[in-house]
Amino acid sequence: MSRPPFFRGLGTIVVLGSVWGLAEAALGLVLRGCAHLVSGSIMTGTALLFIAAGWRRTRRAAGPLLLVAVASAFKLIDAALLGLPVIHGAVAHPIFAFVTQGLAFLLILPFLAERRVGRFSGQAFLGGASALLAVNVYPLVKFVTGIPACVVPGGTIPLALYYAPVAVGLSLLTVPTGFRLGGWAEAWERALAGRPAFGRRASLIPAASALLCLAALLFLRLA
Repeated sequence: MSRPPFFRGLGTIVVLGSVWGLAEAALGLVLRGCAHLVSGSIMTGTALLFIAAGWRRTRRAAGPLLLVAVASAFKLIDAALLGLPVIHGAVAHPIFAFVTQGLAFLLILPFLAERRVGRFSGQAFLGGASALLAVNVYPLVKFVTGIPACVVPGGTIPLALYYAPVAVGLSLLTVPTGFRLGGWAEAWERALAGRPAFGRRASLIPAASALLCLAALLFLRLA
C-alpha cells in the first residue's frame, strides 16, 4: 500500500504563498499614495483569501501557517531590496499582520460546524469574523515590535480599527473565493496525478512559480 504524501498540497502552498508575497509588494506600491488610509484593510481581505485557499487545499492548520511563512519570507526579501531593517514599520508591521490574520482564521474556524464551512454563508462568516479579530489584535503590534500602529491623521484611533468595516466587508467575499480557489487547486492536482508523465514535470511548477514571483519582485523594486 502506497504511503500518503508527507504534506498534501505543499506545492499549492508554495505557489499561493509566493503570489501572496508578490501581491503584498505590488499592492503596497500601487496604494503608496493612500498607504496611511485604507490600504491595510484591503490587504487584510487579500491575505484572508490566500489563507482560506491554503486551508481548503490542505485541511490542516499547517497550510495557513506555512503560507504565512512564505509570505513573510517575501516581505523580508522586499525589505532587503529596499534597504530596510527588519524592525521597521514597513517590514515588521506587515509580518505581524500576516501572523494575526492566519491565527485569527484558525481560531475562528473550529467554532463553525463542518457543514457550515462548506457553505457560502459559513465561509463569509468565517471571513468577516477572522478579519474583525485580526484588526482588533493588530494594535498590539507596538508591544511586539516597539513601533506603534499607524493612526488616523490628526487623531488617535488606529487605522486598523477605523477602517475595520472595510476589512470585514471585503473578507466576507474573499474568504469564500479563497475556498473555491483551494478547491480548484486540489482538482487540478488530482487531474495531473492521473497523467504521470506530465505530473512529474508539473512538480517543478511550485519552484518555477516562486522564482517567477521573486523575479517580478526584483523588477518592481529595481526597475
